[in-house]
Amino acid sequence: MPSLILPSQQIGDLTITAVSDGYLHASFDFLASIDPADASRMQENAGITDHTSIHINCYLVRSGGRTILIDAGAGGFKQWGGQLKTNLLLVGIQPSEIDAILLTHAHPDHVGGLMDASGEAVFPSAELIAHHLEVAFWQDDGNLSRAPERARGNFLVARQAFEGYRDRLRTFDAGEVLPGMTAVPLPGHTAGHTGYRLESGGQNLLVWGDIVHFPQIQIPRPEVSIAFDQDAHLAAETRARLLDCVAAEQLLIAGMHLGEPGFAQVGRTGTGYGVAYEMASST
Repeated sequence: MPSLILPSQQIGDLTITAVSDGYLHASFDFLASIDPADASRMQENAGITDHTSIHINCYLVRSGGRTILIDAGAGGFKQWGGQLKTNLLLVGIQPSEIDAILLTHAHPDHVGGLMDASGEAVFPSAELIAHHLEVAFWQDDGNLSRAPERARGNFLVARQAFEGYRDRLRTFDAGEVLPGMTAVPLPGHTAGHTGYRLESGGQNLLVWGDIVHFPQIQIPRPEVSIAFDQDAHLAAETRARLLDCVAAEQLLIAGMHLGEPGFAQVGRTGTGYGVAYEMASST
């Protein structure tokens, strides 16, 4: 059977491939600081026909005989995504070949794919790596008791994932988490929301997690936050600061809710910032 062609980028000795987990949908009523009609208009102007769809990316990193996954998709939670395992198989990667999984954070559309329907770990050989604040937040019973009803299921999904990988769970605070992969704190979306800067051979790429959910809305208008943000004000501050940095550095970005091309650059426009998808090489 022919392999699936997926967008990839070569960063020195690292091969990074965007692997789609599918889509979820979120009402524009979840957005703050923008009228839903304006949000729809921005999506329409960007050529997006399904205005409320949010793409779910995971990233496969191969280097030096190691196979690493950044985030694991939704796994079908609430009928979101669930295509990661299939798409990995289509590029010739068995779940047992994944050596490590880096988490940007532990929302269900990032950890739902770690466990299968029978409660077994999908990636039996993988070390699970996450920021210590992220693990602590979701394990805290006080946080669970204070959570709104709609968010309580998120705690159960995160806890199930951490429990399923408890014997190979590693937490970090800062610095290099794997060779050539350095944690970048991106506070606001969750307690331990983390990006990863990949560096090799003088080249760089930033996996920025959930800095945006609707790229064509939140990059031009970074003040627009979403109800999934634990601290909307801090998330907006982090987004504005990071957009300024990646635009100034002309840094290639990968994001869990970028479109299917998977890789993009942010540039300054007359009024702020715009996003341009990279025409990636394919694998």
